[in-house]
Amino acid sequence: MSKRGDKDGGQDQPASGSGAPKPKPLRGRAGRMKNGRGSGRASTGMVRLWGRHAVEAALKNPDRSHRKLWATREGVDSLDGELPSDFPVEWAQAADLARLVAKDAPHQGLVLECAALDDIFLDDVLDGDPARPLVVLDQVTDPHNVGAIMRSAAAFGACAIVTQDRHAPLESGTLAKSASGALEVLPWVRVVNLARALEEIAEAGYWRIGLDGEADSTLAQALPAGPVALVLGAEGEGMRHNITQHCDAIARLPITEAMESLNVSNAAAIALYAAATRATEID
Repeated sequence: MSKRGDKDGGQDQPASGSGAPKPKPLRGRAGRMKNGRGSGRASTGMVRLWGRHAVEAALKNPDRSHRKLWATREGVDSLDGELPSDFPVEWAQAADLARLVAKDAPHQGLVLECAALDDIFLDDVLDGDPARPLVVLDQVTDPHNVGAIMRSAAAFGACAIVTQDRHAPLESGTLAKSASGALEVLPWVRVVNLARALEEIAEAGYWRIGLDGEADSTLAQALPAGPVALVLGAEGEGMRHNITQHCDAIARLPITEAMESLNVSNAAAIALYAAATRATEID
């Protein structure tokens, strides 16, 4: 990480010593919109992200359009790469940043306001690669859980995550922080009708496995050799009946009686690992 020093007017700018190696650029497009500090909510049509991993991934995402970065000097120094010289930055103290984000959110000295990601359609992600599972969430509404599932999905090479437009969290700083950068690299498909989406997923050659703790078969027994879609429902309620009816198999994770169930994000991580190791073995 290159160091930063003071330049004309006392504002911190990236150092540009001729003997230093050229830093990796943060490639995102800087916006040109005006306006000053926020009031705790993003501007209309914008999303506010915070935390080093979430902000850094968004800055490196060429598909993001950025409006403004509020930051401490330590926060900017922690980034892997250099901001463009004309990037709109407002230097702030940690206490000031705390007023721009959710209560007690760990902003780590970085708050970025940017446009939401463009819509992705189901047809764009159904490539049928058996090594890349698809994750389908039925009314999982907690942004912490969805973000954690995104992180696991990206880690285990999933091709995408599919949720409903309704009964699913919006793109947000809380979700992005939990996803730890995965929001920028994992395609997120939002559909109107999840049952119809599952029909399209089946037509594309995926075997749809719904996870349910009361199922007779274990996930290992139900996993096919071909493309698989893992379907998970909300904690407590589980999958809705109509979604269960659109699964080719229902399976459980082989947990002991010591615990009644797992958090949905933990269950997703285990299922994704099982699918990833199965794909490795069959290739």
